Parts: sequence; C-alpha cells; structure tokens
Amino acid sequence: MRVVVREWERVLVYRDGGFERELDPGAHQVRRWRRRVVRVTIRPQQVVVPLQEVVTGDGLQVRVSLAAVTRVAAPRTWHEAVEGPEGFVYTALQVALREAVTSRTLEELLAERAQVPDELLPAVAASAAGVGMAVDAAVLRDVVVPAEVRRAATDLATARAQGLAALERARSEVAATRALANAAKLVDAHPGLLQLRTLQAVEAGGATVVLSADPSGRRVGSQAGEVG
Repeated sequence: MRVVVREWERVLVYRDGGFERELDPGAHQVRRWRRRVVRVTIRPQQVVVPLQEVVTGDGLQVRVSLAAVTRVAAPRTWHEAVEGPEGFVYTALQVALREAVTSRTLEELLAERAQVPDELLPAVAASAAGVGMAVDAAVLRDVVVPAEVRRAATDLATARAQGLAALERARSEVAATRALANAAKLVDAHPGLLQLRTLQAVEAGGATVVLSADPSGRRVGSQAGEVG
C-alpha cells in the first residue's frame, strides 16, 4: 500500500504487533500483509495548567496558573511508553509549578515571575522525555494574590507615597528657612541692599512705602504693605 506522510506527522509501521520502522515525510510503499500503521502528530500544542491554590514559602495562599508548549519528540516512545502521555507531562508541570511557588516567599514570587518558567523546563524535561515528549517553553500566566494581601499592599504604597510627600515638604521648608537666614545675613552685612529693595518695590508700584527718620536724621524706608 502507498502511505503518504505529511510534514507535521510521523508514521510508525508495525508487523505482527512488533515495531518495524518509522516513516518520515513523503510517499512510501508499505506491504499491507500483517502490517499496521500508526500516525503520530508532532505539531506543537499548548498545555494549560489552570489556577492552582498553593502556599508560598512565607505561608500565604496564592493561586497560580501556567501555560506550556509541548510536542512529540520521539513518536515511537510516545506511542508505546504509556497510555495518555500528555497526562504525564501535565502532572509533571503541575508538580514543578507547586515546588517553584512553595520555595519562594510571595515577594520573591512576584519579583521573579519571569524566572519561574525557566526553572520548570529542566524539572519536567526528564519526565517528558520518558514518554516521548518535550516541553519547549512555559509561561506563568496568573498569580492571584488574596484580597487582604492586595489591600495591605495598597495601604503600604499609600503610606510610602504620603511619607515621601511629607519628606519633600520638610525639605522645602528647610530650604526656605535657609534662604531667609542667608538673606538676613546679607542685609546685616550690606544695609544698603534693603534700601535698594525698597526702591525696587516703589518702582514696581506694588507696595506702599513709609519714610521715617532714625535718631541720626537719616531716612529709612520700610515696606508697609501691598496695595491692589
């Protein structure tokens, strides 16, 4: 018989129940007598581990999910080793995900979210290879934190923002005080600067100036107040 093998599959030929050969893509002539063929799809497929409730290293319960890309790497092993090889890979991914979460605190899990899948691949490689499969990629889809933990994180972020704002206000007040102190020192060292500043206010028309005389007979300018 003529057997056509497509690019995304491999064909296993069995004679009297025993493995005879594996057919690569292309057209092949196979004797029908006492033979059976099995088609195995080798295209990558996605495996999703739905939300799992796991306790982190610091005792907090989170829900995590995982998505992985798997494929058949050894068609004969995939067909002969176990019944339902995809289930074995799913279990290996599930166990590896739980171990990765339990070995971290919640803060470490959130900070190292992108690194967790990289640790999973070597952990499941041997199990996948044992059933003729390979895991090419994985991604941590969701990390669901309990509501009370989210509220606590929000309160902490708010407190930090308020603390930073208070610190900035204090810095501004200190800077203003320093500026006033420097101005006072400058006026003490150069009294004429105050008179110049008074004249500037008169020219600008933004203040009322009252001139008085000190005991020595000199006129002294003082800024009485703003006028509209």
